[in-house]
Amino acid sequence: MNVLVVAALVVVTLARPDNTYNNDPQPPAQYDFSYTVKDDASGNDFGHQENRDGDFTKGNYHVQLPDGRLQQVAYNVEGDSGFVAEVTYQGEAQYPPQEPQPYA
Repeated sequence: MNVLVVAALVVVTLARPDNTYNNDPQPPAQYDFSYTVKDDASGNDFGHQENRDGDFTKGNYHVQLPDGRLQQVAYNVEGDSGFVAEVTYQGEAQYPPQEPQPYA
């Protein structure tokens, strides 16, 4: 029985993945991306742009709201400072009158 337990421990030890590659220092994260969607037929208008260099991330996104305003968010993150955002709106909210519909 002892031989079986020792053999099982040897198999588990040898099956463990070798993590020596994790000792190599990784370069700081660096990327840049963006996308935009604007469809006049449906009224969809939204997009996002972001770039990162090491511990500093900066970006913005926008979305057309159902009330007609365009919401824009500019943000940044530096290290462990957290997500810092500035939200602005373009336009004025529109609420067209709605006629009550009878229950069918």
